[in-house]
Amino acid sequence: MVLEDLFARLNEAGYKNWLKAGYCLLKVKDGLCGFADSEMRYFHNTVIQNNFVLQRRQRCRSSCRPRGNQFESACPLCNEWKREILRHHTKPSGVINWGNCRPWLWPGQHWELAKAFMPRGLADLSRADECDAAALLNLLHFCDHFSFINQSLITEVIRCRNELMHSCEMQVSNEWMARFQKSLEQLLLTLRHVPEVAAAGQQIQEMLSVDLSLHIPGVDSVDGANMDGVLIESISQCETDLLRESLRDLLNNSELEGNHITLVKLQNVHRFLSSHKDLEEQFRTELQSLRVLEAQQLQGVKPDNAERGL
Repeated sequence: MVLEDLFARLNEAGYKNWLKAGYCLLKVKDGLCGFADSEMRYFHNTVIQNNFVLQRRQRCRSSCRPRGNQFESACPLCNEWKREILRHHTKPSGVINWGNCRPWLWPGQHWELAKAFMPRGLADLSRADECDAAALLNLLHFCDHFSFINQSLITEVIRCRNELMHSCEMQVSNEWMARFQKSLEQLLLTLRHVPEVAAAGQQIQEMLSVDLSLHIPGVDSVDGANMDGVLIESISQCETDLLRESLRDLLNNSELEGNHITLVKLQNVHRFLSSHKDLEEQFRTELQSLRVLEAQQLQGVKPDNAERGL
């Protein structure tokens, strides 16, 4: 029954596009993961070697911890690390997600340094392979170590990724897909010397060139060709990963957006998941969180509705 539900969703061209685009982003993550890890290891060592204070490789003994996005430390060592992060951040006057960081680990763990350049909500992650494409792309954009990459190409892929994840209907048009494909190709071309990136680019091309139509035993097929070499189970897992990432984005960022915008997103995502029995069961916990947020947002917008006579 679960496979039949997925099969039915793939009848929707817009949803099929959404799923294919999300698959491409998962492959972008796979391609960038090792590259970003090795580059940040090199960057971490370079920062230490070029800073007399950090060369001692001492660890914080003052239990310095961020408070949300604020990090005011009395510890000279952590202040020195903070100074280096700001010096190498491409937007030091903007919001820096200090809450991602465990400062006492900065001297010994390069990925703790990397998280200072990433979106919020990554405090519990400690390795590159635990990050999604958005985290890695933001690292490439906000850390000046990666200034050798054309930044406009990175920002375009980030913009497409955000549009995809924030699509409450989980659908994108063919025109959007064409723009997305072009932006991916241009970015990956600049890193084609990285074997993992080249492999990811090949997999992305293969996905974008096929019609994501599947034959399931006992169920009539939709129009289009079979997707040779791709198992339905892997597509189902891809869908799960993408929906979970989209939900994580929504839940993490709900308090950062206006009430009306957030409420519409919550209601649409809630409606989508609830209308598919397999997804409703699979995301039972997340749906409960959505209901709580939805209730909070409704309370927040009631005064505005009353003022407008609604």
